[in-house]
Parts: sequence; structure tokens; C-alpha cells
Amino acid sequence: MAALLTWVLFYYVRKDLLNESQEALSLTPFKSGVAVTLFWLILYSLSDFYLDVFRKSRIKEFFNFVKITTFGVIMIFFILFLDDQGVSIHTHYYKTLGSYFLLHVSIGLFIRLSTLSTLKGLIKKGKVVFNTLIIGSNENALNIHNELQGINHLLGLKFLGYVHVYDSTQNILNEKLRHFGDWKNLNTLISRLHIEQLIIAVEPSEHKKIQEIINSITDLKVKVGIIPDLYQILTGSVKVNHLLGLPIIDVKTSLMPVWQSVLKRTFDITLATLVLTLASPLYLIVAIITKNTSSGPIFFGQIRIGKDSKPFVIYKFRSMYTNAEEQGPKLSSDNDPRITPWGRYMRKTRLDEFPQFWNVLKGDMSIVGPRPERKFYIEKISERAPHYRHLLKVRPGITSLGQVKYGYAENVDQMVKRLEFDIVYIENMSLAMDFRIIMYTILVVVQGRGK
Repeated sequence: MAALLTWVLFYYVRKDLLNESQEALSLTPFKSGVAVTLFWLILYSLSDFYLDVFRKSRIKEFFNFVKITTFGVIMIFFILFLDDQGVSIHTHYYKTLGSYFLLHVSIGLFIRLSTLSTLKGLIKKGKVVFNTLIIGSNENALNIHNELQGINHLLGLKFLGYVHVYDSTQNILNEKLRHFGDWKNLNTLISRLHIEQLIIAVEPSEHKKIQEIINSITDLKVKVGIIPDLYQILTGSVKVNHLLGLPIIDVKTSLMPVWQSVLKRTFDITLATLVLTLASPLYLIVAIITKNTSSGPIFFGQIRIGKDSKPFVIYKFRSMYTNAEEQGPKLSSDNDPRITPWGRYMRKTRLDEFPQFWNVLKGDMSIVGPRPERKFYIEKISERAPHYRHLLKVRPGITSLGQVKYGYAENVDQMVKRLEFDIVYIENMSLAMDFRIIMYTILVVVQGRGK
């Protein structure tokens, strides 16, 4: 609404600035208004402007809005204003650009900040609340509860109860909140009570226990807050949100900004389409050699676990003799007799992975992401490294940091070792990192150094 109103007003302001008649103008308010409005809607959506609106800071929103609007106005200038037929001298460019920027910022900020103030008012009146559960029952948890309650008219947290972490006989919160038992029942409680916010109130020094708790809920759509210790704050090792004096670490739930996620998926689709089309002669050659060098099907399909623990069928060129796993799941090794001579070459050059571009096109996989595993091995790895579940928050990939740095794993120990690289990837996901991994993968393929 703000974008469309701005564009209509700008039409008449521009007419007055350039001293031209309405008929002479190349830009009309409604002819291009819909397209411009759609542009702003997409830009602000990609910038997370419409997510979690009840918890947005108006000060941060002010600066974010000005920053994104500046970028958008510059784009519109090059797309529409640069060829504006109504502009006869260069100074008119500055007038039109400046007036449009000021109009858009003024109207947009007024409507946006007014809306956010209204939403904040709903929280103050108690009409909007967020079901909250405290994890912990010691004195630290009691202090956190009391401090949050003092400012809760601004936060909207509705404390439904707590779960204990250690000895249930020492639950100091009993007089304040309902006790829902042990923290290991979190998954059931979050679903049953429609919990939107968790506050982890165990001692900050209990890093292992905090990690265990976070690992157990990594698949759930719930906000998690942790009270940091003084050392973490002073060293700057964590980013802290100050809720009116109470420092809380917000555990990151989205691994990439929306705009990067959209670009990543767009890149995946584009590259997969190009490879499947342009490399079709290569697919044909590999298929013929695979068929003629050993008996059995050309392609091999296997059920793997993908994003959000959803199973899918992964496709490869067959690199092993048929019936290679008659006696159950077994990882391959460097001298695995089940691998055909041609299959060994395909694995070194990653040719066996090429059919997975079809998985990418379908949306099962991405070009870059942790390698997908079978449920059997996920359970084995999770016993040793519970944080493996973090990998299930993203689409698995054809190539990954763990794949290019470590290669195929021959046992669970090596899978756990490779996991370290994949954790580093998902905690630092970016388009730039994807590009570096792709370049490294190409180098591995060209040099035939695949393991």
C-alpha cells in the first residue's frame, strides 16, 4: 500500500519538478505502479520484513528499512529513471531520484512503524501472547522467571510451566509454575501445549547439557533463548539480544537469510537444468559403459533421509555389482571387492553422482549440502554424535565440505569425523561458501582425486 501510494504521489511531484504536462510524461501512475509495487513486495519479503512481526524492534526496523529502500530506489533508478524521456538535463535526475526516495521512506516508515506500534500495543494489552516453557528449576531459573515477569507486558511471554533438568526434588519453581516433568519430554510437550518460546535456564557453564537439549529439539519450529555467562559476553563469542536489561542468546533457527535461500534454490534449478541438458551426451556414454562392463541396471536407487527427516530416493550410476548388500547395509572402502573396475573410476571422478542433478531439480537435494545418509547409519552416527540432527535442517547436497575434504567414509568413525566439516558448513552457510565448495569439487573431479 505504501509503495503504490508513493508511486502515485511521485507521478504528480515529478510532473511539477519537470514542469511538463501530464500527457508528456513517460511514467504513468497505474501503468507501471503495479509492477513497482510488486518489486517492493518481493524485495521486502526477501529481506525478512514480513516475518515475526510481533517481535521486531522499531529502532532496528527503521535502519533496516532505510538501508533496503536505498538499495531498491537505486535499482528502480537504473531500470526506469535512467531512460526517462521527461528528463532533459542531468540535475533533473537528482530531483526525481531524491524526491522518490524521500516520499518512499517517509510514507513507508510512517505506515510500517505505526503498524509495529499497534502490534506492540496488542502485546501490552495481553491480546497477543507466546506460550513459553522454562527448562530448568534451580535458583537461576527462578531469577530468570522473576526478571522476565517484571517486563513481560512488553514481551508477551505466557509461562505455562517448566521442566526439570536434574534432581526433580529440588524444584524451586514449584510455587510459581506448573511442573511438566523431565526435559526429555520436550518434543511431546511442545506439540501438546503449542509452545512457541523456550527459555533454557540451566547454569550457563553446563554447555554439554545445553547442547544436548538443543539437539533434542532441532527439528521443531520453536524459538530458543539461552542466558549466557559473563565470559561469553565479555569475549564476544555470542551475539546477545538485550531484552530491557536481561541478556538472552537467541539460538539461530534459520541458517541463511531468505534472499540467499531463494538465490540458492534458483541457482540449484538453473545449474541442474543446464547439466541435465548440456551433459546429456556424457550421461549416454556413461550409461553405455556401465551397462557393458557389468551385468545389472544402469542406475541405482536407494532411500536416503533428506531435509526435515523426509525420506527420498537418491539416484546414481551403478558402481557396484548387483546384490552388493544382500547381507545388509555396508559402507564401501578403497579396496571394496563389490565395486566394479568402471565403478571405481566413476567414484574417483564423481561421475556416479551425476544422476543426482535430477534429485536437485525435484527438490530432494541441493548442489551443495551435507551428503544424505541412510536411516540405519543416521541412527548409528546419532548414538555417537547427537548433533548430527542439525544436518537434517538443510537439503542434502551432491557435494559438500565434508565430501571434498574427507571423501567417502568407510566406517561410522569416519562418518563422525566427516560430520565435523558438515557442521562447520551449515553453521556458516552462504552463497560464497557454496561457490568455493563447487570450485573445489570441480578441481577434485578434473584431477580424479575422489575418495
